[in-house]
Amino acid sequence: MSDSWIADRMHQIDASGIRKVFDLAATMKDPINLSIGQPHFDTPDPVKKALISAVEGGKNVYSVTQGISPLREALQARVTAELGHADRQTFITSGTSGGLLLALSVLVNPGDEVIVFDPWFVMYKHLVTLAGGTCRVIDTYPDFTIDLNKVRDAITPKTKVILCNSPCNPTGHVATEEEMKGLAELAAEKNICLISDEIYRVFTYEQPFVSPAKWNDQTLVIDGFSKSHSMTGLRLGFAHGPSHLIQQMIKLQQFTFVCAPQPVQWAGLAAMSYDVSHHVADYAKKRLFLINELKNDYDIRGSGGAFYLFIKSPKGTGTEFTKRAIENGLLIIPGNVFSPHDTHFRVSFAAENETLARGVEVLKKLVRE
Repeated sequence: MSDSWIADRMHQIDASGIRKVFDLAATMKDPINLSIGQPHFDTPDPVKKALISAVEGGKNVYSVTQGISPLREALQARVTAELGHADRQTFITSGTSGGLLLALSVLVNPGDEVIVFDPWFVMYKHLVTLAGGTCRVIDTYPDFTIDLNKVRDAITPKTKVILCNSPCNPTGHVATEEEMKGLAELAAEKNICLISDEIYRVFTYEQPFVSPAKWNDQTLVIDGFSKSHSMTGLRLGFAHGPSHLIQQMIKLQQFTFVCAPQPVQWAGLAAMSYDVSHHVADYAKKRLFLINELKNDYDIRGSGGAFYLFIKSPKGTGTEFTKRAIENGLLIIPGNVFSPHDTHFRVSFAAENETLARGVEVLKKLVRE
């Protein structure tokens, strides 16, 4: 096949550095895998049983594009109770990533700018590229907090979207009420769409989660069941926002994803009744174990939520440190996967305690060599 067949946009998208580590893990014998960006616990039994029941009950055909009524109505009731917005509509997406793709495709014209915060979730940059937009990057190092003055200075007449993620992948930073309120009010003032990626919202450890939608009823929220209920492979997300925007996203979903898989939607309905607080408490303990074991040797900032630590490399670049870790059987992700900076690495504590202890020993060994 001729390379000339390939669209120009694809040459601006690199293969995921995370996937490269996953591929490497498959070839290693007994690796210490702290690279995973998903929960280590299995999908809860009631969720699996609901999925099986839906399949066996013949719910294997298309649903309506916006999602099955029971799930949509349950989510709508929860969102309305939390935010109280009269014109906020909810629909079901084929994963959180599917929701982000729909949102950016609906909002971004070629040449438009999208403000993102560095470090960012790996998909943001490439989805913006796919939509024809350009990322305007706000540096949040070293503490990963949002500087509203930097955001205001980055806004141009081409700015169409501000994309934020709290709790954040990869840093674990949980934005404060002041940060979220300021960002929400600035977006409203400048008539810019604020997209809030809230997929990790249940995983907060030191302060409560707060959504910027609380202060800006035009905020578009992207959320899902992947992280909270360990349903990453089942591809079930949802979005809520002002009805004029949601209607456009539903229209585009009709001609792309069609709908989220119907059996999985019934599983999502069961998930809404399943309390995951015990998993959150377990991750809080794992987080404290890692921080207490590593804080004397490593510079750790952020880390108030999700299930990641974004740690500064004590020697050399993040890539060099990651290479040394892998040579010692420890799989972690270099920070330059998430950032133009090559100074950090990401550790996931979504792992068994024994695996975390083994990982700690390697990290201590590397810093003391």
